[in-house]
Amino acid sequence: MAEIGSVIDGKYKILTEIGRGGMSVVYLAMDTHLNKQWAVKEIRKKGSGKNDEIVVNSLLAEANLMKKLDHPALPRIVDIIDDGTTIYVVMDYIEGESLDKVLKEYGAQPEEYVIGWVKQLCDALSYLHAQKPPIIYRDMKPANVMLKPEGNVKIIDFGIAREYKEQNLADTTVLGTKGYAPPEQYSGQTDARSDIFALGMTMHHLLTGVDPRSGDVYAPVRMWNPELSEGIELIINKCVQPAAENRYQNCDDLLYDLDHPELITGDYKRKQKRKLAAFSVSAALAVILLTTGVVCNAASVNINNNNYDTLISASTAMDLEEKINSYKQAISIYPERIDAYIHMLEAYEDEGKFGKEENSQFLALYNANKEKFDPAGKEAADLNYKIGMMYFNYYTNEDGSYSFSNRVQKAYSFFAVNYENQEISPEFEYKQLSDCYYQICSFYKKYILNSATVEEASKENYENLFATIEDALQTVKSAGAYDQLTLYNGTFMLLYDQRNNMIQVNVEQDRIQSLLTDVYENAKALSVQKEQSKKLQQEITDHYDDYREAIERAYLNAEERK
Repeated sequence: MAEIGSVIDGKYKILTEIGRGGMSVVYLAMDTHLNKQWAVKEIRKKGSGKNDEIVVNSLLAEANLMKKLDHPALPRIVDIIDDGTTIYVVMDYIEGESLDKVLKEYGAQPEEYVIGWVKQLCDALSYLHAQKPPIIYRDMKPANVMLKPEGNVKIIDFGIAREYKEQNLADTTVLGTKGYAPPEQYSGQTDARSDIFALGMTMHHLLTGVDPRSGDVYAPVRMWNPELSEGIELIINKCVQPAAENRYQNCDDLLYDLDHPELITGDYKRKQKRKLAAFSVSAALAVILLTTGVVCNAASVNINNNNYDTLISASTAMDLEEKINSYKQAISIYPERIDAYIHMLEAYEDEGKFGKEENSQFLALYNANKEKFDPAGKEAADLNYKIGMMYFNYYTNEDGSYSFSNRVQKAYSFFAVNYENQEISPEFEYKQLSDCYYQICSFYKKYILNSATVEEASKENYENLFATIEDALQTVKSAGAYDQLTLYNGTFMLLYDQRNNMIQVNVEQDRIQSLLTDVYENAKALSVQKEQSKKLQQEITDHYDDYREAIERAYLNAEERK
């Protein structure tokens, strides 16, 4: 066992033990090079036992596989160290409580919470299943899901030390966990539908508090709690069908039903039958009316144009939901026109609101129609820039909190489209600013968010990034106040977020403070009218003292440690 205070591989200082299993111990460790905390799982090689050999042989293969993955609900594995007698797996340290502990302390969970968690798990499993070849998790259960303080969930324990213990229901085996694993998993024939079965049993456990490892015969959730919805019961029942072909065939289909549980209930289906009867009558009338269609076509186009223009000119007196519905109707008329998408984003921008719900609403429309846009046109470039800016400045978690790294990760692909497009219209006036945001996002993707190889940014890398930002700061002065403030705010968040990493590579404190102060003075001097510009300006001026003091304190602490 590693001793508290010992240093592994010259940089991981063991701080305390945080978990233990049959063949493994998990420690909290400090990376003395990056000044960052990691979890270090220590796997002891016992040597001769068959089960030990299974664990050790699968460990390196699975850990190396996980190093290539990049998803917010999956832990990053950043290092694997094998000293001959012990294997150390260095991964993200995840604060929070596992869902089995939440169940133990609080009992069955509210349906709203469970659906929110399962949607995140669905998204993560869908990402795993989309890998080539697909990755089948095989051990979904509450104990392997960590609930973070901000309310998000993260899947843990990717079989990195799968411990085979016969007669012990609480332990993971190479076949999964009894009660959660589907029938086919015991013959080794797993696919995406196997994870869906286990996710269904996990939902059942979370909603009812009934542990499936108890051996009791399965009963639908509303037999345990009649207050649960019919939709969620039908969803879970479909997930846990013994025959894989009767389950959801992929996580996307499951996620759709979780978003629309009312569509699969008996009441809805009865209404649909009535609508079908009415449709048959309408269809007969349509045949008659079709003969007049050619005559009316020109008038129809004119009506559509008028309707579209009316819909995208939503009244300022409307609330957000009314505006969004108006823009959705406009998109349904002309999905290839950019205006309605831009107006939709501006409505979210005016509210300062772009969380998971708004993101899902917008992306569903964008993804369904993006092939209709001219990729070289100014309009498409404007839209990609606008989407990137929404993520960069406004994306939040469900509880209103946010991570700058998460914002950058989501914004990256939209700025990248503009950066990599060699045929982009010269009329796209935000090209330099868009490329600046791309460089910031790209820097994070390469040095901060890269789960495959955590390459440390050098002082030169930071200096090059600063030069790009400073050029953009000069360019943006000819733009409007809002465009200036978004860049100032992005620079602010970058300097604050990266203060400790910059210290590690000897970026001078004066260099950071000077850039921070320049941005602050520029932001403060602006005369703004737009409400959202006022909010951004206020955010910068309110945070300046805190950010400056945090940077000073970080440098002072670093000096004291020397």
